[in-house]
Amino acid sequence: MSKKYVLLFSEGNAAMRELLGGKGANLAEMTNIGLPVPQGFTITTEACTQYYEDGRWINDDIMEQILRAVGRMEEINGKRFGDPNNPLLVSVRSGARASMPGMMDTILNLGMNDEVVATMIAGNPDPAFERFVYDSYRRFIQMFSDVVMEVGKKYFEQLIDRMKRIKGVTLDIELTAADLRELAEQFKAEYRARVGEDFPSDPTTQLVRAIKAVFRSWDNPRANIYRRDNDIPYSWGTAVNVMPMVFGNLNDNSGTGVAFTRDPATGNRKLMGEFLVNAQGEDVVAGVRTPMPISQMEELFPDAYYEFLQVCGKLERHYRDMQDMEFTVENGKLYMLQCRSGKRTAQAALQIACDLVDEGMRTREEAVAMIDPRNLDTLLHPQFDAAALHRATPIGRGLGASPGAACGQIVFTAEDAKRWAAEGRRVVLVRLETSPEDIEGMKAAEGILTVRGGMTSHAAVVARGMGECCVSGCGDIAMDEENKCFTLGGKTFREGDTISIDGTTGNIYEGEIPTVDASIDGTFGRIMKWADVYRKLRVRTNADTPADARKARELGAEGIGLCRTEHMFFEGDRIAAIREMICSDTPEARETALNKLLPMQQNDFEGLYEAMEGLPVTIRFLDPPLHEFLPTAEEDIAALAAALGKTVEQIHAIIAGLHEFNPMMGHRGCRLDVTYPEIARMQTRAVIRAAIRVQQRHPEWTITPEIMIPLVGEVRELKFVKRIVVQTAEAELAAAGVAMQYLVGTMIEIPRAALTADEIAQEAEFFSFGTNDLTQMTFGFSRDDAGKFLSSYYDNKIYEYDPFAKLDQKGVGKLVQMAAQLGRSARPGLHLGVCGEHGGDPSSVEFFHATGLDYVSCSPFRVPIARLAAAQAQIKNPRA
Repeated sequence: MSKKYVLLFSEGNAAMRELLGGKGANLAEMTNIGLPVPQGFTITTEACTQYYEDGRWINDDIMEQILRAVGRMEEINGKRFGDPNNPLLVSVRSGARASMPGMMDTILNLGMNDEVVATMIAGNPDPAFERFVYDSYRRFIQMFSDVVMEVGKKYFEQLIDRMKRIKGVTLDIELTAADLRELAEQFKAEYRARVGEDFPSDPTTQLVRAIKAVFRSWDNPRANIYRRDNDIPYSWGTAVNVMPMVFGNLNDNSGTGVAFTRDPATGNRKLMGEFLVNAQGEDVVAGVRTPMPISQMEELFPDAYYEFLQVCGKLERHYRDMQDMEFTVENGKLYMLQCRSGKRTAQAALQIACDLVDEGMRTREEAVAMIDPRNLDTLLHPQFDAAALHRATPIGRGLGASPGAACGQIVFTAEDAKRWAAEGRRVVLVRLETSPEDIEGMKAAEGILTVRGGMTSHAAVVARGMGECCVSGCGDIAMDEENKCFTLGGKTFREGDTISIDGTTGNIYEGEIPTVDASIDGTFGRIMKWADVYRKLRVRTNADTPADARKARELGAEGIGLCRTEHMFFEGDRIAAIREMICSDTPEARETALNKLLPMQQNDFEGLYEAMEGLPVTIRFLDPPLHEFLPTAEEDIAALAAALGKTVEQIHAIIAGLHEFNPMMGHRGCRLDVTYPEIARMQTRAVIRAAIRVQQRHPEWTITPEIMIPLVGEVRELKFVKRIVVQTAEAELAAAGVAMQYLVGTMIEIPRAALTADEIAQEAEFFSFGTNDLTQMTFGFSRDDAGKFLSSYYDNKIYEYDPFAKLDQKGVGKLVQMAAQLGRSARPGLHLGVCGEHGGDPSSVEFFHATGLDYVSCSPFRVPIARLAAAQAQIKNPRA
């Protein structure tokens, strides 16, 4: 027996979402519970997948099942498809298993042709009915032309506007039947001119082309972008729903509406929605006419309104969630066309989840599981005013690298950002790419926009840590740094011009869009408290400053999983000391320079220990290549030479000597400590001395320093550096007369380290997976440059998502699993964590939970996301 690719609504149910898509499953479920649903059928997501496998063709088996389903639909509804005397007109709608509002296509009134139109009118002499028929026909021609044949709707809108001007009217509903009949003829002529053939009159031809168009829309650009942004796999495909038309535009006793059982913006328990008399569904969402509040429907259609209220209650009780519904009233009779769990703001999601628990409809566990962790981002950062944003049009788009909204005057250097901000001006820092020396300017700016870089570029990582809005990798920008201007969207923007950027969507806007401050209420605390009860995975933070650490603690962090010590070297006189160390000619000179840094590093670490109040703090030793700390501008090079008593030529020679063709795989990480052991000694002293001081101030805490050696690929590297660390730490503890436990571990960020993790675990007391570099080295492309070509990989379905934003579980994930198993085989109870940016991605957190890691670490503002995702992972896949 062949696979069943087509099911009647009466043959499905809500549990068949993967096969029928969300819309099809819910239409089947509404049928099962006795709601008034026009009876049709669903073509499954598997048929869509087969369509693409067959080279974008509907094969004979699927086509035969579709035609059989049409026959059954005719029997159920007592009408005939293509019969002019008793025509069955249908809608054809998409319906993926995950809601993708507005991303795919719909065709209404399918089955109409000249003969059907003429027969329908002849059977009803009412002039209002004639107008309805021609209104439906012209809508169908326009929609079919646009969706199926890709003839832009603007051509038809122009014809409508011209007709209204000629007739001296403002609204479509003021056009007469004769006007609409003439429009239908004009539309067909436009179709013929654009397509090169007559508009198809055979309903079966119309249906087949429409089904193909809906399948095709699964792969349209807006759907592809939406899927990437919302973690929806391309392989899922979309279902197609074919159902008899009901007509809200039949007469003034008809209408159409959209409603929510609760307020999708606030979560308040009240019916929200809009309704239009004598209209089809597209009119409500298109904004062609101004709809009325749903409450006014009671005055015009009291019986239908009362029935609709009963349906709302029944659906919310059945699904135990806020429902988003589309409905039509035809001649006073209510028909339900769709229901789904409604899209909602993060604030509303928390409110609804708590209310459903309080109302006894959900358990706390279910409430935790029903909230999308990614949406919590919007609670923690400023956002654009919704109404103002709706009116704005983006001039470009990059990657939404750090959420929030920012607007300000354009500056092109970190120095200008600091200076302008000090003068009280709001600025957006625009750079080709940022570097560590830009840190103070990044802090001063409202937001950051870069031409290059991906989701784990320097700008993205630092901005997320600071909770600052960032859009990275906008390759459409033509930058002219020398003249302090750039071109985007056909316009040149200069220093001082105002732009607005959206770090969630990546959109860039000209001018200022008003923002609203983030707000967290009591429901956030309730949900987080419940989440913490369920989760097994601990959540730490990536923090380099006490301020970041305190913010992370406020948001529920249980320690620091990554302190990047290099970020501390770019402030004030620290950069001078690190440059002196780099330019030193002898170990003794390097020690002298490092001794200047020692008290600064110690003070930094004391601040972190204080902020964490005895919770774990993992400090990564110096990681980046040394050239990143040296100046590039000639005046800065000259100043450095003068400060160090060297010639400009000598400084140039040092810079040239540090040049590397591939610095991310060069002289960095533990390799610096092997070459310059004095760096490891200074950092160890700072860590241990800070721990001793804070422990003495707070005897009620237990300070256990965790020292992490980066970029280890060979156990002997780790053994060499660990020996330096242990010798130095023991000497410090002995000198202070203190007994203190400390741990020395490593980052697993080189594939070879994962492959030899059993050997490395003999020396390492903990592993922390640095998934940013591990992804980079596994894929073999730079995380800062990959954005230049990854879009082609997305378009050609080679990759479905950015592997730096969402963990590649097949490749990089396999290395993580292997290292975890090998490491614990050599050292049972080995503590395992992750400190790459994947630690704040919900799907990656689920993977780390299943792999058995002890904790994830992420930027402070992603801590709540990780806490909720970890709880959901435990609910879905419990572990001891």
